[in-house]
Amino acid sequence: MSERETPPAGELILPPPASWAPAVLATGIAVAVAGSFAGWVYAVIGGLVAVIALWSWISSARRELSSLPREQSLTTAVLPAVPVKRARRD
Repeated sequence: MSERETPPAGELILPPPASWAPAVLATGIAVAVAGSFAGWVYAVIGGLVAVIALWSWISSARRELSSLPREQSLTTAVLPAVPVKRARRD
Protein backbone atom coordinates (compact mmCIF):
# COMPACT_ATOMS: atom_id res chain seq x y z
CA MET A 1 0.00 0.00 0.00
CA SER A 2 1.46 3.35 -0.99
CA GLU A 3 1.27 6.38 1.22
CA ARG A 4 -0.27 9.55 -0.13
CA GLU A 5 1.37 12.84 0.56
CA THR A 6 -0.89 15.62 1.70
CA PRO A 7 -0.65 18.63 -0.57
CA PRO A 8 0.38 21.91 1.04
CA ALA A 9 -2.37 24.20 2.25
CA GLY A 10 -3.61 26.73 -0.29
CA GLU A 11 -4.31 29.43 2.26
CA LEU A 12 -2.38 30.73 5.21
CA ILE A 13 -4.26 30.03 8.43
CA LEU A 14 -3.18 31.94 11.52
CA PRO A 15 -5.22 31.10 14.62
CA PRO A 16 -5.26 33.76 17.33
CA PRO A 17 -3.19 33.12 20.45
CA ALA A 18 -4.85 32.17 23.72
CA SER A 19 -6.19 35.07 25.76
CA TRP A 20 -7.66 35.62 29.20
CA ALA A 21 -9.57 38.71 28.04
CA PRO A 22 -12.89 36.92 27.25
CA ALA A 23 -12.96 35.21 30.66
CA VAL A 24 -12.06 38.44 32.48
CA LEU A 25 -14.71 40.32 30.48
CA ALA A 26 -17.37 37.75 31.41
CA THR A 27 -16.32 37.92 35.07
CA GLY A 28 -16.48 41.71 35.03
CA ILE A 29 -19.96 41.68 33.52
CA ALA A 30 -21.12 39.09 36.07
CA VAL A 31 -19.72 41.13 38.96
CA ALA A 32 -21.36 44.28 37.57
CA VAL A 33 -24.75 42.56 37.30
CA ALA A 34 -24.42 41.03 40.78
CA GLY A 35 -23.25 44.39 42.08
CA SER A 36 -26.39 46.05 40.80
CA PHE A 37 -28.25 43.97 43.41
CA ALA A 38 -25.57 43.86 46.13
CA GLY A 39 -24.25 47.40 46.07
CA TRP A 40 -23.12 50.10 43.69
CA VAL A 41 -19.46 49.70 44.66
CA TYR A 42 -19.38 46.16 43.27
CA ALA A 43 -21.22 47.28 40.14
CA VAL A 44 -18.62 50.00 39.51
CA ILE A 45 -15.71 47.61 40.10
CA GLY A 46 -17.24 45.00 37.79
CA GLY A 47 -17.92 47.64 35.14
CA LEU A 48 -14.33 48.89 35.28
CA VAL A 49 -12.97 45.36 35.01
CA ALA A 50 -15.26 44.69 32.03
CA VAL A 51 -14.26 47.89 30.22
CA ILE A 52 -10.54 47.26 30.76
CA ALA A 53 -10.86 43.63 29.59
CA LEU A 54 -12.80 44.69 26.50
CA TRP A 55 -10.21 47.36 25.69
CA SER A 56 -7.40 44.81 26.12
CA TRP A 57 -9.16 42.26 23.91
CA ILE A 58 -9.83 44.76 21.11
CA SER A 59 -6.31 46.20 21.18
CA SER A 60 -4.72 42.74 21.00
CA ALA A 61 -7.00 41.82 18.09
CA ARG A 62 -5.98 45.00 16.27
CA ARG A 63 -2.30 44.19 16.83
CA GLU A 64 -2.79 40.67 15.48
CA LEU A 65 -4.68 41.94 12.45
CA SER A 66 -2.00 44.49 11.61
CA SER A 67 0.71 41.80 11.77
CA LEU A 68 -0.99 39.62 9.13
CA PRO A 69 0.34 39.72 5.57
CA ARG A 70 -1.61 42.01 3.23
CA GLU A 71 -1.71 39.53 0.35
CA GLN A 72 -1.19 35.82 -0.02
CA SER A 73 0.72 34.31 -2.89
CA LEU A 74 -1.27 31.91 -5.03
CA THR A 75 0.25 28.44 -4.72
CA THR A 76 -2.49 26.34 -6.33
CA ALA A 77 -4.36 26.40 -9.60
CA VAL A 78 -7.53 28.43 -9.77
CA LEU A 79 -10.54 26.26 -10.50
CA PRO A 80 -12.65 27.43 -13.42
CA ALA A 81 -16.18 28.55 -12.70
CA VAL A 82 -18.49 25.87 -14.05
CA PRO A 83 -22.26 26.15 -13.70
CA VAL A 84 -23.91 23.42 -11.66
CA LYS A 85 -26.09 21.12 -13.74
CA ARG A 86 -29.46 20.33 -12.22
CA ALA A 87 -31.04 16.94 -12.51
CA ARG A 88 -34.09 16.88 -14.75
CA ARG A 89 -37.38 16.05 -13.13
CA ASP A 90 -39.82 14.18 -15.30
